[in-house]
Amino acid sequence: MTEPSTKIIAFQGVNAAHTDLACRKAYPGLATLPCHTFDEVFDAVENAKADMGMIPIENSEAGRVAEIHNLWPGKHVYIVAEHFQAIAHHLFVPKGALLENVKDVYSHPQALMQCRRSLNKMAVNIHNYMDTALAARDVAHWNDPSKAALASELAGEIYGLQNIQPNMEDSHDNTTVFVTIAKEPASPDPDMQPVITSLLFSVRNIPAALYKALGGFATNAVNLIKLESYIPVGVSPQTAKFFITFEGHTRDAHVQLALEELDFYCENVAVLGEYYAAPQRFR
Repeated sequence: MTEPSTKIIAFQGVNAAHTDLACRKAYPGLATLPCHTFDEVFDAVENAKADMGMIPIENSEAGRVAEIHNLWPGKHVYIVAEHFQAIAHHLFVPKGALLENVKDVYSHPQALMQCRRSLNKMAVNIHNYMDTALAARDVAHWNDPSKAALASELAGEIYGLQNIQPNMEDSHDNTTVFVTIAKEPASPDPDMQPVITSLLFSVRNIPAALYKALGGFATNAVNLIKLESYIPVGVSPQTAKFFITFEGHTRDAHVQLALEELDFYCENVAVLGEYYAAPQRFR
């Protein structure tokens, strides 16, 4: 049972999922709280069921996690940190099973995508699963030597499976970027270490609005790290929103000038968070 004083971090998935592993790596002193959906993670933080939440936003092999962007509007949470997690997918089977007997592999679509070349060489049937750890749990339950799961080392340990083929990922630089969310914003000191800021905005319906809005970042030497556009669910395709992350703090003079120009050409500018950059970001 969790002690009352123990802080909690929520994540989407089940125990031993890759995000659970990321939570344990980034915050080893916190108890992890599994949630069925990303929306439940946001709600857990907003309703104080969890002190923080961890959300994946992109993977170096599979790209961005698209559904996350639609959850930000209307939520009263902030990005307070980022975490880079190296992702290793291992092929787990019931104990005693042989690699040559594996016919079916089960895992989350992202994991299957990140191991597609390795799986193609095996000529196996692949099956999408809601979660890598759930796939490992069911493979253990079935106890069928022809069935295997792609999952984390933690999942294999928890469900008593045999790691028959470690590091199945096609790229050994496979990394997922997670952000930590909290109910209150962080207060990073840019004099201590590099700070980055994330924003959401939509542009006004005028010619070249996006070009002009982003011009202030160029003229004021503010480095953009990320720029993504997306169409919110249930709205007109002309109502695109943009997610940007840049180097700097909103109290920096040159950042303030860039934001003034952005604000002139945009609507609904929302600061999602100012937070320290992960050490891996600028290596």
